[in-house]
Amino acid sequence: MAERSFEREVQDLKLGAGEVFHGEGILAVTKALLQSGVSYVGGYQGAPISHLMDVLADAKDVMEELGVHFETSASEAAATAMLSASVMYPVRGAVTFKSTAGTNVASDALSNLSSGGVTGGALIIIGEDFGEGSSIMQERSHAFAMKSQVWLLDPRPNLPSIVKAVEDGFELSEASSTPVMLEVRIRACHVRGQFVAKDNQKPRHTLREALENPVRDVNRIVLPPASFLQEKDKLERRWPAAVEFIKQRKLNELFGPAEGEIGIVMLGGMYNSVMRALQQLGLADVYGCSLVPLYVMNVAYPLIDDELVAFCAGKTAVLMVEEGAPEYIEQALNTILRRRDLQTKVSGKDVLPMGGEYTAPVLVKGLQQFIGQHARLLLRNQPPVPDPSPVLNDPKVKALAATVPQRPPGFCTGCPERPIFAAMKLVEQELGPHHVSADIGCHLFSILPPFNIGGTTMGYGLGPASASAFNVPAGKRSIAVMGDGGFWHNGLASSVGNAVFNKQDGVILVVDNYYSAATGGQDIMSSRAQNPRRKTNNSIVNAVKGIGAEWVRQIDRTYDVAKVRDTLREALTTEQKGPKIIVASSECMLNKQRRVRPQFFKAVKDGRRMVKERFGVDEDVCTGDHACIRLSGCPSLSVKHTDDPLKDDPVAAIDNGCVGCGNCGEVSEAAALCPSFYRADIIHNPSGLDRLIYRMRRAVIGWLQRRRDATRIAFAD
Repeated sequence: MAERSFEREVQDLKLGAGEVFHGEGILAVTKALLQSGVSYVGGYQGAPISHLMDVLADAKDVMEELGVHFETSASEAAATAMLSASVMYPVRGAVTFKSTAGTNVASDALSNLSSGGVTGGALIIIGEDFGEGSSIMQERSHAFAMKSQVWLLDPRPNLPSIVKAVEDGFELSEASSTPVMLEVRIRACHVRGQFVAKDNQKPRHTLREALENPVRDVNRIVLPPASFLQEKDKLERRWPAAVEFIKQRKLNELFGPAEGEIGIVMLGGMYNSVMRALQQLGLADVYGCSLVPLYVMNVAYPLIDDELVAFCAGKTAVLMVEEGAPEYIEQALNTILRRRDLQTKVSGKDVLPMGGEYTAPVLVKGLQQFIGQHARLLLRNQPPVPDPSPVLNDPKVKALAATVPQRPPGFCTGCPERPIFAAMKLVEQELGPHHVSADIGCHLFSILPPFNIGGTTMGYGLGPASASAFNVPAGKRSIAVMGDGGFWHNGLASSVGNAVFNKQDGVILVVDNYYSAATGGQDIMSSRAQNPRRKTNNSIVNAVKGIGAEWVRQIDRTYDVAKVRDTLREALTTEQKGPKIIVASSECMLNKQRRVRPQFFKAVKDGRRMVKERFGVDEDVCTGDHACIRLSGCPSLSVKHTDDPLKDDPVAAIDNGCVGCGNCGEVSEAAALCPSFYRADIIHNPSGLDRLIYRMRRAVIGWLQRRRDATRIAFAD
């Protein structure tokens, strides 16, 4: 179950020649793949291209009609290895994953794929993000393109350009026998627009034909001496072929006047933001007409030396706009110009930030400085630059920001991982702190308040592996946390298998929430759902026992904080040697609500009796201890003022966001028995018996309240 269904949108993938396609960038990429005659598609989900995998999954019927094979890959490395089908056979293939985390995982397969070269077009669609919300390290895919000699496309963020880049990418790959990366930033993924569609194309050469007519070319296998000749072929044949194709097809674009004192060289993905900045400086209009010459590199690698030299010739200075660090293209541009003895000044990271996202306000500041230095007259008609953040710069908002602490990211309301870390804090109070190796996934939020658990995170499924150095005699054991998504991605072999083989004496906690929750809620091997197209319900416990783990415990309800606490304490104190593995399972609450709420509301609408659990706090009983909040951190659990003069602290309160998981009460009971929590059952479409019981309860409670009021002592003011 993905976080969003595209069942309606994928119907537009059937549009034919001349029809207008409307939608998001992600859908445009999918349509372009089908128009290009792709034979197979794979990949691994991850922001900002998670939705591409979801679209492909929902579009499987459309692709099967065309004879296109689609499958979800176990990892980015598995996805890239899938492209080996295009090495020997003239079949077009595409895979997708997030970068650079996914590209790091895929680097081995990527190097081998590029070294041997391809016969059919091979396209790797990667999502990249340099914004504050990025969940990965701020590295660049550009480095992988240069390292492995893979061509990198970075199209302008509009649907026609994105579609053209997909089609050009396949042709460029085939013309140069080289795999091609297509980079789409988060804004390009979700940009909306339209383009004129073409007919979908069935693969010219199918996988079945390839399978029934096997081909073997020793020169394409990465093995000496062929591997030495392949590197020579990269430089002497493939690179020139790629450059020639890019020049002939005019993949890079020129905008603005033919001549000018200055110019701007930019990656295609930067085009929209640069144009917005120029517009605010009075140097462009809303239709994209610029007063400054622009050279837009829809191909980020390889660089086309002749085009760059021609653009820079006769100009005093050019500004290189490339997002991310280091400044690969700026350095290369300086080298190209100096070799041709051109003295055009190259500016870039001197006026623009070294890292981070290049938003329009950032570019306005950099462009203003660059133009002011080299062509000041262009700014003579500059309109007032609007305040980029009028709300944030409001004095009242500034005062509020100085008073209210920033809210860090955290677990969703009712998240089943929250009680696991509450139990860990309770064990910590008993046994003292332990070294905790964290992992990639939702559970990484445990490093933040209120839990403050976790010391390192090395990669998806590598939590236990990152604790392997601590397999030494000591008075305490290490604890490693790993999610079910990371377990199947990389953790089974690299972490659990490694721990079993080396007889590590630490504790491995596998958080099983039934989905790859952090990437959007996709099904994985251990998902409890019955997926007609996938083999699900594969037990994590059976998997770890199958590779030799002996001390294994299964917890089927993580909200039982006391049980999680006791199991973890046992793992940390048992005399048994070897890895201690705890599999803590409960369904991701976000996905559960997506699944259950529509069913619940439909049943209520149909007139069926339905009961919904809600939890609350009795204000008269609550002491204001707030242990429930300290060990929970649930967004629906808060505090509110009380008029009771005998209470100094505000009491706990539960708002309407509560999903009825009961974690707050469980935590309080496990920490110190708290009677202030109560559960209320909200009955929709109550039966006659429900109404009778309600009237009886109301009568009894009313009589008790009247009796209490009659005996209450009242003090005069």
